[in-house]
Amino acid sequence: MSINPNSHNVKSIFSRKERGFVHLVGAGPGDPDLLTIRALQIIKNATVIVYDNLVSREILQLVPNEVQLIKVGKKYNCVSTSQCEINELLVTLANQGHIVCRLKGGDPFIFGRGSEEALVLERQGISYDVVPGITAAIGCGAYSGIPLTHRGISRGVTMITAHGGDDSYQIEWDALTHLDHTLIFYMGLHKVEWITQCLINHGMDFNTPIAIVSQGTTNQHHHIIATLKTISEKLYQVSIKSPSIIIVGEVVNLAELINWYGIKKENNIHYEGVM
Repeated sequence: MSINPNSHNVKSIFSRKERGFVHLVGAGPGDPDLLTIRALQIIKNATVIVYDNLVSREILQLVPNEVQLIKVGKKYNCVSTSQCEINELLVTLANQGHIVCRLKGGDPFIFGRGSEEALVLERQGISYDVVPGITAAIGCGAYSGIPLTHRGISRGVTMITAHGGDDSYQIEWDALTHLDHTLIFYMGLHKVEWITQCLINHGMDFNTPIAIVSQGTTNQHHHIIATLKTISEKLYQVSIKSPSIIIVGEVVNLAELINWYGIKKENNIHYEGVM
């Protein structure tokens, strides 16, 4: 959906003339209990919230009724609001005097384009701050029982986006396969076969375990586990929805042993959160 920052709907939200403020807020991976206290405070006190498609419905339900919501989400193979339009919208709202919560899934500075928006606000002389959030890799790994590092198994983590900005974007596959790191691929659900084949072609054992986590940390949290060789076939047998994240490495084998969230769901155990 295209957003016109000069449209009547946007202009009429508030008529205050003093300059506003933009909060670039990480909403975490989906579970509202994983919001930071600061993020929740901003959600409750903003005058307008500009949010992405990755922000969960449960988190949006925390927004007060009087707060204007503007969706600018991007979705695979769908018409989306361009980043330039989002930048212009944030500037327009701030110049109208709004307290803007720019709400992003995960962390705004990890594949969230938060830094791009911060640079625009900086150039325009608009006051802003950045509120970190739990990135999808950490949240999805924890809820799937997959530690991203583990002594004797993985001494590091490398996060990669499978979605490049243009044709010049390249992944250094040789470097990745020899790092002895857990590999995390963001935005890679529709490129699983390409990712696994590239890893195998550049020397990674085809029996290396891989997990795909779908709608991580939400009530619809689901993950499947296979190997680089078998994951494509397994994807044909099950339904995996976006948003999702891919985890590659021997740490995936620990998921069965650290199955705390699966046990919680099976037994309908509810832990009281702060919301």
